[in-house]
Amino acid sequence: MSGMSGVRLLPVRQEVETLRTKIIAHLRRAIEEGILEPGMRLVEKDLCEQLEVSRTSLREALRELQAEGVLAHVSNRGLTVATVTRREAENIYRIRQVLEPLLVEQFIENASAPDIDMLKASSRALSAAYKSGDFAAITAAKRDFYDRICIGADNAIAFDILNRLTLRTSQLRRRSVVRAERQDQSVSEIEALVRAIAAGDVTTARKVAESHVANAARSAFLASPDL
Repeated sequence: MSGMSGVRLLPVRQEVETLRTKIIAHLRRAIEEGILEPGMRLVEKDLCEQLEVSRTSLREALRELQAEGVLAHVSNRGLTVATVTRREAENIYRIRQVLEPLLVEQFIENASAPDIDMLKASSRALSAAYKSGDFAAITAAKRDFYDRICIGADNAIAFDILNRLTLRTSQLRRRSVVRAERQDQSVSEIEALVRAIAAGDVTTARKVAESHVANAARSAFLASPDL
């Protein structure tokens, strides 16, 4: 497993959010996009230099990510990006199959007409991203789509859990979404989900959401025979 040689992260600029929160967001995004890969050793000095933050602030952020299971301390390597086993990944997808239908149901219960219109716009952007085949575009559009569902569902606890779970399987997701078959399948599933949500059809929306996660898991494992 490689270290951080050749890896470059953008510096953190402090704005309204706390510095710790911004560091965490930067590191999560780097893991999600594969800049920091599972098993990669994290060197505090390098991270401080690249993010342009103090070691104290960095350590606060690293401790929080370690507590979430995103980072792990390996005895002979120090702090690394956590890897996921096949069993752990299977459990994550099974939990998502319960969680995402719940969020969809709560979105239907709570969302306003403007919320639904914005979700439709997000779904169109996500479909376009899938059709482009560009991983970064797919990731950003998918994040925006699910952010809108979670915010509309008004369930911050589930939102936080879902973000942690998807981050743990980010490598599998990257391998899966580049498969042309999965891209076409995802577009159909997202369109069906939005139709059911717009119609207020909770039963169908829950079924589509559950099927979407099941198909995502199937695709991820097909693309990861080494797991």
